[in-house]
Amino acid sequence: MSNKQKSNVLPIAVMFALFFMIAFVTNFAGSMGVIVKNQFKASDALTQLGTLANFIAYACMGIPAGIILKRRGYKFTSLTAVVVGFVGVGIQWLSGYAESFLVYVIGAFVAGFSMCLLNIVVNPMLNTLGGGGNKGNQLIQFGGSINSIGGTLAPVLLGYLIGGNIESASVSDAAPAMMIAMGIFLLAGVIIFFTDIPEPHKETPEEKAARLSGNVVKDPHSPMSFRHFVLGAIAIFFYVGVEVGIPNMANLYMSYNPSVGATIAGSVVGVYWLMMLIGRLIGGFVGGKVSSRTMLSVVSFVGICLLLCVIFIPESVVITFKEVELPISMIFMVCCGLCTSVMWGSIFNLAAEGLGKYTPTASGIFMTLVCGGGIVPFVQGLVANHIGYTGSYVVTICCLLYILFYALFGSKNVNTDIEV
Repeated sequence: MSNKQKSNVLPIAVMFALFFMIAFVTNFAGSMGVIVKNQFKASDALTQLGTLANFIAYACMGIPAGIILKRRGYKFTSLTAVVVGFVGVGIQWLSGYAESFLVYVIGAFVAGFSMCLLNIVVNPMLNTLGGGGNKGNQLIQFGGSINSIGGTLAPVLLGYLIGGNIESASVSDAAPAMMIAMGIFLLAGVIIFFTDIPEPHKETPEEKAARLSGNVVKDPHSPMSFRHFVLGAIAIFFYVGVEVGIPNMANLYMSYNPSVGATIAGSVVGVYWLMMLIGRLIGGFVGGKVSSRTMLSVVSFVGICLLLCVIFIPESVVITFKEVELPISMIFMVCCGLCTSVMWGSIFNLAAEGLGKYTPTASGIFMTLVCGGGIVPFVQGLVANHIGYTGSYVVTICCLLYILFYALFGSKNVNTDIEV
């Protein structure tokens, strides 16, 4: 191992830890819906307000985060992200003692700013630390797998902390997990502060001088000039909503099912995220042989079929395991994780095809549209108020139908005349 590789081990480990935190904090906000429903007497729609606040922050911060990264660099942006994340989780922790739903939502919103900043940082940072090429891509894939582990552990840990006392569940029950998150943020901040991080993409003094003097030539085109990118950005909006909405609603459904309970519900939802980990590993192996268009078409269609099973299989059809009667429809819900696992990469690849120099700006726009992860589950919660938890999956089916349309028809680049 070269000295350069050795020197990169610590920052790579930190990026992996931050990858873990992105999913852990995000999925923790979704799983908190069970507690919010009990402690604050929230409706099914309002239980998703924490997730909505978390993801709306992406809409506010996506493009500014890209600008901050360009002007101030990786180190400043990542340090800002961990400080903001620490504060956001801390506010959520205090909301339980303040007995305030508003404080909880504010904490989720602040944490969302951190998640957006981290997402902007970790992917290009790992690619840079790996030296680009295959090694950089390999590090990103490992980071994605660790991201899935964080997503798996969050609902399982919360379900364990709540236990069988769903009627008395409160935010204070989740305090140990929040303290762990704050501790990881604090440790990551200290390590990043004392670590030398390369800054290959930070604006040069010449670029800064041109920007400040107003001598930058305005480009007549942008990523929004490409039809396939615009449709792909919409697909990302719907995809993140599907990824988050499926487990969030299932967690509520099972937690308030007296035959299942919060502990088992958290474990089952954790398996959904575990399926995403497995799906990403499989996708990494077959991605070089199967086109993104084919992969996205297949998983979208299969996902629709699985959710139709969730809706139409009677709740009375159950499987019994150690005195727990789990609705068999939840098995199909878990399998959806295999489908959602590869959608982000497939949509991004199709939407970014042929963008050339517009790709960095496109990434910021993509990050802004991640807000769908809060808006779609909120809409699903509104629908659940009227037609029930399982019936509300008609919302995610509609989203998947659009993604299937994008894969089959909307992903072709029809703007090849634009110079990139």
